[in-house]
Amino acid sequence: MFSYIWPIALVVASNTIYQICAKSVPEEMNPFASIIVTYLVGAAASAVFYFALGSGGNLAREFGKLNWAPFVLGFAIVGLEAGWIYAYKAGWQISTGFIVQSSFLAMVLLLVGYLLYHEALTWNKLLGAVICLIGLIFINYK
Repeated sequence: MFSYIWPIALVVASNTIYQICAKSVPEEMNPFASIIVTYLVGAAASAVFYFALGSGGNLAREFGKLNWAPFVLGFAIVGLEAGWIYAYKAGWQISTGFIVQSSFLAMVLLLVGYLLYHEALTWNKLLGAVICLIGLIFINYK
C-alpha cells in the first residue's frame, strides 16, 4: 500500500512547493532566467539522486536508452514553468489557478487516455468531467 501512496504524496508535496515558488518569482525577473536557475538546480539534484539512489548503473548506458520522450518532455516542462509564472504575474490566484487548469487537464487527459492508450471512457469519468465543469463555474463566479 505504501508503494502506491508515497508517489502521490510526493507529487502533492512537490506541487505545493512548486506553486508557492512559481508565485514567488520576482515580478521584475524574466521568467526564463528563473527557469534556467531552476533547471540547473534540478539537473544537479537529479545527478545526486541518480548516484545516491541508483543501482550502480552506467549513466552513459542509460542515455543510450533515450527515445523522443525526454526531449519533448523538456519542452513541455519549460512550457509549464513559464505558463505558471506568467499566470501568476497576470493575477491568477494560487488557490484557483491550479484548480482551473487541473479541471481542464483532467478533461483533456480523459480524451488522451481513451484515444492514445485505449483506456475505458466510463459514465463515471464523463460525469466527473461534467462535475469539474460545474465546479469551474462556481470557482470563477464573482
